Amino acid sequence: MTYQNDFTVPAELMEQVQEHGLDVQPELMRIVINAAMQAERAEHLNAGPCQHTPERCGYANGFKSKTMRTRVGEITFAVPQVREGGFYPRALEKGCGVNEP
Repeated sequence: MTYQNDFTVPAELMEQVQEHGLDVQPELMRIVINAAMQAERAEHLNAGPCQHTPERCGYANGFKSKTMRTRVGEITFAVPQVREGGFYPRALEKGCGVNEP
């Protein structure tokens, strides 16, 4: 997954909202929560992706899928990881995923 500095809603998603209304709510929620978690990880590390600064305190280490049961159905989020551990995004409650087969 690539990092975006621009957190605007993609045009194709806006078209889906116009066409399907609230049925796209789970996808909108997934996009917003994923973006918030990426921003929180960058704040935690004091650096954005591929940014090497003296203030940096750790390294990103990819993403881990986590499926959550929400009011709008099950949504699979991409939870950002850090190499040193000690980071978990505030947007998700730890240990409350859905058991997948």
